[in-house]
Amino acid sequence: MDPWNRPDQDTAPSRYGRLRVETADLGPAHWLTERRPGFGDFGTVTGVAAPGFPAYARVLHPATLDELPVRWDTVAAAYGRQVEALTDWHEVIGVERFYQNGEEYGLPGVWDEHPGEGPTPVGVARAMIPVLARHTGTPERCWYGLWEGYGRWEWEGVPTFPTPQRDEILLSGPLADAVSPALLHEFDELPDLWWPQDRAWCVGGDVDLVSTYVGGSEELIADLLAAPGLEAHRVTATDGVG
Repeated sequence: MDPWNRPDQDTAPSRYGRLRVETADLGPAHWLTERRPGFGDFGTVTGVAAPGFPAYARVLHPATLDELPVRWDTVAAAYGRQVEALTDWHEVIGVERFYQNGEEYGLPGVWDEHPGEGPTPVGVARAMIPVLARHTGTPERCWYGLWEGYGRWEWEGVPTFPTPQRDEILLSGPLADAVSPALLHEFDELPDLWWPQDRAWCVGGDVDLVSTYVGGSEELIADLLAAPGLEAHRVTATDGVG
């Protein structure tokens, strides 16, 4: 047995869902790695997505009730609160930041599971994809970054590209296949980063966040804010993330 492989991990695949794992040329990701200091710092909107876009949005991952999605503003209203662009989930429900370690949480009839931490949830991704597709000329040729630290796969030997505090596997495929990893295996996360060949926008998520961030044109961000099935807020490049 390969001493570098953990026994509970599978050997890295050539395809992640229907997305191709790129091992020869990481050039399409170079624009993400060439960030001058202070331009896309870790813990900021552009540190999670990418710098240089005219506008940005924060897309909230929903809470759930009986496995059905629940908007943050619905939960906030039940507690007599409001959700603003930079509101953290623990502020919505009025508890300490690391409330998940408590024995009980939830509000009967309103929510019973907190928003999922990590890359974009499948339901949110499905709602985003048609909006994103309208704002790129290359929806059939997109690139993706997957954090090498997710536990199922052993990525030893697969080349990575750096983003703030993360090393990413480069994937490629059409925008429509962005959700394919989770559809083909329930324990595979969606990619953290998505961008089309024409770089019209960039989607960014992170293992520790309950939000997805999108950079793009003013028109794209306006469409995301108005899209059915999404709960989104306009943010700025240097805002903190949550």
